[in-house]
Amino acid sequence: MDIKFCGAAQTVTGSCFLLKLTSGQQILIDCGLYQGGDHNFKNFNEEWNFDPKQIDALILTHAHIDHSGRIPKLVKDGFKGNIYCTNATRNLCRIMLADSAYIQEREAEQENRKRHPEQEKVQPLYTVKDAEKAMLQFVGLGYERWFELFEDCSFRFQDAGHILGSASVAMQIKENGKIKKIGFTGDIGRPDRPLLKDSVPIPAVDYLVCESTYGDKLHYTTREDQKELLSIIQKVCIKGQGKLIIPAFSIGRTQEIVYLLNELEMKDQLPKIPIYVDSPLAINATNIYLMHPECFDQETHDILEVDPNPLGFKGLKYTRNVEESKAINNHKGPAIIISASGMMTAGRIRHHVYNKIEDPKNAFLIVGFCAPGTLGRILSDGAKEIKIMGETKKVNAQILQMNSFSAHGDQKEMIDFLKLQDKSALKEIFLVHGEIERQEVFARALRKDGFQKVSIPSLNENVRV
Repeated sequence: MDIKFCGAAQTVTGSCFLLKLTSGQQILIDCGLYQGGDHNFKNFNEEWNFDPKQIDALILTHAHIDHSGRIPKLVKDGFKGNIYCTNATRNLCRIMLADSAYIQEREAEQENRKRHPEQEKVQPLYTVKDAEKAMLQFVGLGYERWFELFEDCSFRFQDAGHILGSASVAMQIKENGKIKKIGFTGDIGRPDRPLLKDSVPIPAVDYLVCESTYGDKLHYTTREDQKELLSIIQKVCIKGQGKLIIPAFSIGRTQEIVYLLNELEMKDQLPKIPIYVDSPLAINATNIYLMHPECFDQETHDILEVDPNPLGFKGLKYTRNVEESKAINNHKGPAIIISASGMMTAGRIRHHVYNKIEDPKNAFLIVGFCAPGTLGRILSDGAKEIKIMGETKKVNAQILQMNSFSAHGDQKEMIDFLKLQDKSALKEIFLVHGEIERQEVFARALRKDGFQKVSIPSLNENVRV
C-alpha cells in the first residue's frame, strides 16, 4: 500500500493523508483547511491532489478546522463514502463546519462588494448547505472498539486527550497474507490538563504518522499555568486597569481557560471584574462539552459533585449576539475578553484587536500556536504596527504569550505517547503537522530515544509501505 501526504507536510495546518490499498480502496485520514500565509499553500484549499470521487472512506481524528475544514468541499466535489469519527467529534463538527461555511460565504460576499460589476464573482469554498449535506455522511463510533472498514481492513479510535472527542487511529490491514499495522497520532494532547482525560498511548505499529507541532519545546505544568494566568490578570487588569484580551480557539482552549478561571473563582482568588466569552461558536461548543461527561477526567467529575457547571460562574458572561459583542467595546474599566479565533484570522477577535490594540493599558495574551502569516504570529513576532479592517494600527498594547496552554503535547509528552512502540519493529515514523525546523529537532530527539528511522515527508510525497 501507499501513503500520500496530502497536507500538514512540513507545515502545521491542513492535515490530510491518503492510504491507497493494494486491493484498490482509498482511505483519507483527515481533510483539513490550510490556515496561514505561506505562498506555497496559496491554492491548497481550492485544489485536490487526489480525486474526491475515488475516495472510499474518510477517518477523522478530531473536529478542529485544520483537520476537518475541507470536508464539505470534499462532499461537494463528489465524495460519497462514510466519514468515521467519535460521537463527540460528530457533534462538534455539526457546529464547526456550519460556522466555517458561514465565514466562507461572508468573506466571498465582502470580496464581491469590492469588485467591479464586470469582474468575475468570488465563490465561497463551500456553503452552509454544503456543510449540512456533509453531516449526513458522518458515522459516530466509540473509543477502543475495532471497526471493520473493508474486508481485511479494520481500525479503532483511542482517546488522544487533545480536545473533546479527539482520537488517534490504529489500523490493521491484511495484504498478501500479512497484517500491516499503521498508526496516525492525530494531535497528541497533554497529560494532567483540565477537563479531559489524558491521552491513551498509541499501540505498537509498523508505521506511524506522528504530529510534531511542539517537537522542540517543553511546556509548563497546569498549576504553573494557573499561577501565571492569575499573575497576568493582576498585572494588566488590577494594577494597570486595562483589558486582557485572550484570542482562543472556540473548541478546547476556550473551555480550558474558563475551567481554570472557575477554579480560581471557587478558591476566591479571581478578581471581581467582568469576564466575557465573546464567540457564538465557543458558546455552542461549551454546551456540547457539557453533553459529553464521558470524556471528562476524574478531577472534573469530582468538581461536578459540588459545582454542576464548571464552565460557568458569577461574573462570567457568554455573549452570543452582535449587539452584546459591540457593547463590550464600550465597557469602561478592566475586563477579561476571551474571543475567537485563536490565530486571529477571523471572528470577533479582530474587532477587539481593531478597538484595543493602540491602548498601552491593554494586553493580548496569545495562548497557543499561530501559523506563519496569521495575525497572531505577526503580533507574537513583535510587529510595531498592523493592518486590520483596512486601517493601519499602532501596536501599543502589550503582547504576551503562554504556549504552555497549548492542547498539543511538548517534545517529552509526545515521546511518552509513543512508549508502547517496539523500537526494533517500528519500521518508520513520518513526522507531520509541524514546521520543518521544529520537526528536525524532534526527529533528532526521537533518534536519540532509540527510534531508528524518522523521516519528514514533503507535500504530495508518496511512500510505499
